[in-house]
Amino acid sequence: MTSPRIRLAAAALALLSLTACGSGGGKSEGGDVTLTYRIWDEQQKVGLDKVMAAFEKANPAIKVKIEVMPWDEYWTKLTADAVAGSAPDVFWMQVTYFPEFVTKGVLADLTPLGLDGAKYHPNVVASNTYNGKLYGAPKDWGMPGVLYNKDLFKKAGLEMPDKLTWAPDGSGTLVELAKKLTVDEAGKHPDEAGFNADKIATYGFSSTNHSQTQWMNWIESNGGKLIDKPFGKYTFNDDASAQAVQFGVDLITKYHVSPPATQTNPPTGKAADMFKAGQVAMYPANNALLPFVAPEANFEIGVAMMPEGPKGRSANINGLGEAVYAKSKHPDEAMKLVMYLASEEAQKSMADQGYSFPALIGDDLAKGYVDYWKNTKKIDVSPYLEESKGTTFNMPIVTGWTGFEPKLVSIFNEVYLGKVTAKQGVEQAVTEGNATIK
Repeated sequence: MTSPRIRLAAAALALLSLTACGSGGGKSEGGDVTLTYRIWDEQQKVGLDKVMAAFEKANPAIKVKIEVMPWDEYWTKLTADAVAGSAPDVFWMQVTYFPEFVTKGVLADLTPLGLDGAKYHPNVVASNTYNGKLYGAPKDWGMPGVLYNKDLFKKAGLEMPDKLTWAPDGSGTLVELAKKLTVDEAGKHPDEAGFNADKIATYGFSSTNHSQTQWMNWIESNGGKLIDKPFGKYTFNDDASAQAVQFGVDLITKYHVSPPATQTNPPTGKAADMFKAGQVAMYPANNALLPFVAPEANFEIGVAMMPEGPKGRSANINGLGEAVYAKSKHPDEAMKLVMYLASEEAQKSMADQGYSFPALIGDDLAKGYVDYWKNTKKIDVSPYLEESKGTTFNMPIVTGWTGFEPKLVSIFNEVYLGKVTAKQGVEQAVTEGNATIK
C-alpha cells in the first residue's frame, strides 16, 4: 500500500494546468526580486546555502528563498501549487515525474539558455528533454552500487573481487561470494549439510523489490529493456526480463543468501536497517543513501560496482534537473538562477561539499565528491564514478508512472513472496503499466 500523500499526488497530476497565474515569488521591501527555490533534501540545503550566497553576491538584486519539503509532501504540494498557479519559481525535477509536468505545460523551456548538452551526462540530459527541448537544467546524478560490510568480509577471510558477475542460472561470482558470506546460527553456509535456512544469522546479499537499485538493473543487464523509447511503452515482459526478475527472487528462495521478502518488501521493508545493523554483507544502494547509512554503521563500508550480467553491466542512473515554473512572475531572474546552478562553479561547490556527483562531465569536477567521502568518511566512492562511464539507463520516461508505480510495487511484492511467477508478474505489470500511458 502506498501512502495517501503519494496517491493524492498521482491523482492531482492529472489536473495540472496553467490557467491560474503567477508564482509565489515577489518583491522584497528593498525592491529586490525574491525567488522561491524548492527542494526535498534537508541535508543538501546546507550546501545550497553556500551556493546561493555566491549567486546573490554576484546578483545583488536577486534574493533566493530555499524551501525544503520531504519527498512525499514535495510532489503533493508542487502538484497543488501548479494547479493553483502558485508554484515556486525554480524547483527540482525528477525523471519519473518529469513526463507529467512537462506534458501539462508546467515547465518552462530552457532551450534559450543555450546550455551545451554535450557537457553534461547524457542520461541526465535525456531525462530532462521533451520534443527535442530542454526543460530541466542538468543538476547532478546518483546511481546504485554495492555497499558492503568490510568487517564481515574480513571475518570470513574474503575480499571483494574486482568484478561481480551473475547469470539467471546462478553462475558467476555473486552467488558464490554471497554463499560464503551467509551463515546460519550454527555457523553453516547454504551449500553445507545441515544448513538451516530458517535460522540465518548473517546474509550475504540483500535482494529486494526495489526497482531503481535492484530488478531493473538485472533486466537491463540480461538484455531486457524497460521501455521501447522515451515517452513510449513498457517492454519488460519478454523472457530475458522475466529470467532477470526470477534471479532476484532466487537469491532469496533458492540460494538462501538474502533476507526473505516478508522482511524487505516495501513499504515497511527493513533492508537498509539490516545492513546498518551488520546483518547483511552486501547491499545495493544509490550513493545518495550514503549520508543516511554511513553515520549509523559501526563498521567500515566498502563500495563496489553493480554486478555484470550476461549482457554486461547496465546500471540505472538518476539525474535531477533544475526546472523553472512556466508562469513564474520573474522568468528572467529564475533563468539566471538556473543558469548559475548548471554552472561549473555551483556544481563543483556541491561536489566538494560531498553532496552529489555533478551532472557536468569531467573527473576534475567529480573528484571533489570522491575526495570528500574518502577524506572525511573513509569511504571510496570512486566505483560509482567508474560505473557512470559505462552502460547506464534511466528510470522509465513515460507518462502515468506516478500513478502506476504503487501497483507495480504491489505486483512485484507478490513475485518476491513467491505467490506469482516472475513471468506472470512482468506480464501483468507491462499490461497494466501500458494502460496508464497517455
